[in-house]
Amino acid sequence: MTDTEIGSLETEMNRGFLHILVLALLEKDMYGYAMVKHIETLGYKVEENTLYPLLRRLEKNGWIASKWDVTEDRPRKFYSITAGGREIRAALLEVWRNQDRVLDKIMKESTDARKTA
Repeated sequence: MTDTEIGSLETEMNRGFLHILVLALLEKDMYGYAMVKHIETLGYKVEENTLYPLLRRLEKNGWIASKWDVTEDRPRKFYSITAGGREIRAALLEVWRNQDRVLDKIMKESTDARKTA
């Protein structure tokens, strides 16, 4: 498998993960650049040109809300999760946990099969 193929698959996997990640982060109001930096400190990389369109889509769906803070020299748009966002986050986390559980079982079965072969 080539790096290009892996990169393409990683991009697909990241799409759903970023939805959950952003909805989890926004229990505390944050602005976009702070989200990018915080995610980086956790060992994950997200590009600003990926994050901002996602934030717009989440807001359009009513899962997050935004407000401008103009009290500083530089105005910042802060985002927060809505009640609907909490509901969708819970549903997505359940899907993710189920997928993780199934994958763990399959990997265990594969390991057990190799041991008995």
